[in-house]
Amino acid sequence: MQVILLERVAKLGQMGEVVEVKSGYARNFLLPQGKALTASQANIAQFETQKAQLEANNLETKKEAEKFATTLDGKQFVVIRQASDSGYLYGSVTTRDAADAATENGYTLDRKQIVLTRPIKELGLHDVHVTLHPEVEVTIQLNVARSNEEAELQASGKSIQELAAEEEAAADYEIAELFDDIGAAASDDDDLAEVVETPEDKAAEENDRG
Repeated sequence: MQVILLERVAKLGQMGEVVEVKSGYARNFLLPQGKALTASQANIAQFETQKAQLEANNLETKKEAEKFATTLDGKQFVVIRQASDSGYLYGSVTTRDAADAATENGYTLDRKQIVLTRPIKELGLHDVHVTLHPEVEVTIQLNVARSNEEAELQASGKSIQELAAEEEAAADYEIAELFDDIGAAASDDDDLAEVVETPEDKAAEENDRG
């Protein structure tokens, strides 16, 4: 199916180009979202009459997107999720979750602007692409963690594996200290038993001397 593009479409073409696409892609995506028109003679003629206005509108929205990009690019957003000790989520983080996380922090995004090749299913830091305009794309980072404290540690550069290893080492250290304390207490009891002399002990010693 041939369509005429009303804006730049990644991996497809620039505004005004007539391209061949699959019918399903055109009917389910390009046409309903206003990105293209069927390439009939009437639509091509209509595009030519509106070309100057479309180009002006595209330039204006591009400028707005570029301005927004300067504040959004590189930002990190925390997403709290439940997960196993090995770091795998009980569920996944989707484009909607990414858009919601950014919007909650004052950066209004639509899930359709988020580009995820596959859902996020592990704890950690994940780079996510955001299309603000057909010609403007930025990268944000999702910090997926089980708590805000864990998110802070991940943001400092520690992986979930390193955090687990540290927690295990800390637990082992506490157990070792506990056994040391128990051993020291037992030793003190033995020393005390040797030092303390009861009246009966004294009487027995005097009888031995007599």
